[in-house]
Formats: sequence, C-alpha cells, structure tokens
Amino acid sequence: MAADLVLTNAVVYTVDTTRPWASSLAVAGGKLTADEEIGPETEVRDLGGAFVMPGLVDVHNHHAMAGRADLYELTFGANAGFEDILDAVRARAASLGPDEWLTGGAWASTLVSKLSTVAARRALDDAAGGRPVSLADDSRHNRWVSSRALELAGITAATPDPAGGVIVRDGEEPSGLLLEAAGVLVERVTGELTPEQHRRASQRAIEILHGFGVTAFQDAGVSTDILGALHSLDTDGELAAWVVSSLLVNDPIFGFDPVGAPLLEVAGRYRTEHHRPDFVKIFLDGVPPTRTAAFLEPYLPDDVHGGCFHGSTTMPPEELTEWLLTAAAAGFSAKVHCTGDASVRQFLDAVGQVRAAGFADTRFQVAHGQFVHPDDLPRFAALGVAADISPFLWVPGVIPDAIADVLPAERASRMQPNRTLLDTGALVAGGSDWPVSESPNAWEGIAGLVSREDPHGRRPGALWPEQAITLAEAIEVFTLGGARACGLDDVTGALTPGRSADFVVLDRNPFETADVAGTRVAETWFAGKRVFAG
Repeated sequence: MAADLVLTNAVVYTVDTTRPWASSLAVAGGKLTADEEIGPETEVRDLGGAFVMPGLVDVHNHHAMAGRADLYELTFGANAGFEDILDAVRARAASLGPDEWLTGGAWASTLVSKLSTVAARRALDDAAGGRPVSLADDSRHNRWVSSRALELAGITAATPDPAGGVIVRDGEEPSGLLLEAAGVLVERVTGELTPEQHRRASQRAIEILHGFGVTAFQDAGVSTDILGALHSLDTDGELAAWVVSSLLVNDPIFGFDPVGAPLLEVAGRYRTEHHRPDFVKIFLDGVPPTRTAAFLEPYLPDDVHGGCFHGSTTMPPEELTEWLLTAAAAGFSAKVHCTGDASVRQFLDAVGQVRAAGFADTRFQVAHGQFVHPDDLPRFAALGVAADISPFLWVPGVIPDAIADVLPAERASRMQPNRTLLDTGALVAGGSDWPVSESPNAWEGIAGLVSREDPHGRRPGALWPEQAITLAEAIEVFTLGGARACGLDDVTGALTPGRSADFVVLDRNPFETADVAGTRVAETWFAGKRVFAG
C-alpha cells in the first residue's frame, strides 16, 4: 500500500530505543508506517536535513483556562510589579461597562505581603473604577479581589474562613487577598462563559499548543463545560490533539460544579476518539509560598503561624485511600497534586494500599512533587507512580524566590530530584502547568531539566545542579514519558509504525545547539495532517 506522505533527507529522532534514528518517515491513513512505497498520490518532501521528532506531550496543563485567558481576560506576566498591575487594570477597565467583571492574572507569589492590606485593595478599587475584579496569582490557587467583588461574593468582616481557605484580613477587615478555597467564593459569582465560548477557549488553547509542537496533553482539572467543549470539537472533527481529562474529586480553587462522584458518573458520555476522560484529580495540599503545602518539617517561623507550622493535607489518609480505591474500581487512574513532602508520602502510602488491593494497572501520578523526602524517592518506581514534573515552575525565578521566603534555605533549594527519580527507575513525565507557567513551550522546560538554570538567563545560579538529567532523557520526559504517564502510549509518544503520525519539524537539531531553550517549531503534524506551520 502506497504511503500518503514520505519525508526524506531528514534527521529523525524517534524516541524508540530499538531504532532511535532514521532519515525518513512515512505516513499512511494518519498513522506511521514502515512501508515507504511511493504511489501516484504520495506526497514526497525533501526536508533538507531538518530535525524531526515526536509531537510533544504535556502531561499537566489547564488548556481551557489558558484559552479563556488569551481570549477573554486581562493577562500580565509574573514579573509585573504592583503599580504595573494597577496600570493594566486601569487600561482594561476603561473598555468595560460600569459593573462588568474584570478577571485575569497572574501576579507574583512574592507580592503576597503587599496585597494583604486594605490599602492595596483600595488602590485596586480606584484603578478599576469600582468594578468587580478578580486576579489570580502565579500558582492560580489564590485571588486578589476588589471591594465590589467581595460585596458580590458576600464576604464581610463577619464571614468565617471557608474549609480549606483563608480570607486574609487587615485587622478585622478582609484585605482582598483570598487563599485557596476562599477564592471559590468569588469564582462562583463571576460571569459564566457560554458553551460556544468554552468551545472557542479549548480550540484557541490547542492552536497555541500546536505552535509549540504539542500534539497530546492532559488537562489537570476539568468541568463539565470543558468536557462538553472537547466532545463538541471532536464530534465535529476539529479536535487535533490527544486529550486526557482529569475529573476533579475536590475543588479548592476553581469553583466547578459538579465535582466528585457526580462528575465521575457522567464522564463517560464525553468520551470520543481523541478525548479520554480517564483520570481523577485530587488536590492533596496547596502551594508553599502561602504555606498551604504539607511538609514533614516546619516552615520558617512567622507571626501568623508560629514556629512549628507544617501545613496540612486537604483530607485524612483514610479518605484519600478510599477515593483512590473507588476511582480504581470504576476504571479511573489518578493525578494527585502534592507540593510538600508530607503530601507526597501520604499519597504513596495510599497507592501502596490500592496496589495491595489488586489494582496493578491503575496509573498514578504525583503532580508537581517539588519536594520529596529521600526515603520516598525509590517508592515511585516500586509502586508504579509517575512523577508529573513542571520544570517551568522551579527553575530559578519568581516561584522559587517566593518559596525561599517561607522555607529554610537548604530545604528550599532541594526541589525536583529528577536525576534520582530516573536513577531509581521512576517514570518521569513533563508538564507545563500552563497558564501557571506563562508559556507551554516545552523547550524551556527541557533546557531547565538539563542545566537546572533559568533557560533565558534572567536569574543567576543553578538549582540543585546534581539533579540535572541528559537532553535525551529530557526529550523523553516530554514525549514518551508523558504518553506513558497519562495512558496515551498506545497511540503517540514515539515515531514507530502503527502509532498516530504526530510529529514536529524543528528549526534546529537540539543535540547540536548551545541554545536548547531557543528551539522553535517549524511544523506540527497530528494524525498525518499539518496543523501548524511557522
């Protein structure tokens, strides 16, 4: 059978250990084929020595949130200062109706103290002209809101902190800073998108991902609106990516409804050829900069928490284990958000019980896992737990600076033990956590994994350089490693016959450049069709 497409004169890196390199690639019926027979309808392209590799797999993003931000929200980088944010709000507010919501982000975690005052909130009120405002931080776990937003959410000095959240106060008065679940009180009263807007948000996000060579991804927390958008796109033949969805068991930050058992019950109706709602997502803790991550050893002392504060998990061990068992029995794998070493340990303990109950094939992922106790590192491989890492978030930058403000220096610097994880046999998968990261550009993450430095040279120094991995390992982390972790390795992740023809053509050979982070995608192909040309 003649091929539909044959690429010749290429440098093809397959990420297949049995045949890592090739000089040509053939496609038939949307899949890779070993048969390079050329017929009258075959398109033959001489790539002139261009580098070709599998489409990238992003094991952790929030694609719909990113698409919504791009289309409908105010966006500013985490390097924006307080006055910069106010200027951006002022400019955006000028185009809005008198009581129209202004949403967006993301402000830097290092601004937490600055935003914890009534004076800061009043400055926001002035910039917004009294409009309701909700701005997310760089972790997307916390919100800074205006007085009008507090009013619409019913938050007053008498409002108690919700379970799993903190209404930060300046004296008795709410400051406007809402941590974790407290932000949900505001999320529930912001304007809703229409089904068509949700559809467009997903579509726009995937367009952006294609520009960075991503052909498969796992969304780390979805609503029925997002599930509906993906179903609609694929039903209409417009979903040009493999998508795995993570169904929220608990929801301390998004304000989605339903979550938990009701969401799991309806997930199957959204399954399509390219969309697999196969995972549950559990938030087991928060984030270190706001002291909501759970640690085995205490944070640095402060006036609010004292000297023995460790943070806490969102649920006790027995509840976590029960959820994992329930999900596994229903055929779901699990991604669990753990940013502190205590939450990682609790999750690994629970997985041990699930494995002992006979669920040998259920996939498990520790999401983020910046901090892991040395005793727990070998347990990833032993228990079959994948490490979902986001190098975008820990290479030297704003978030590590914020973490260094709350943890002792020696502990703060020992983030992402990736070399040890690989050496102990763990499956490591790369995720951007976009839009928590400003870009889903995997090459920035790959460069950070190799150098342990800021890939753009904006911050000096290396972060725990002994944990660097090789370029080949880092590429696998963002291709086959991700596909395996989220259950897509049957269709993508490596350039082998029978898999989907998902590949990228790059502007350089990353193995022969000093600027890995500067790698750009010239073309992205999904299922044998070109979906991006730079």
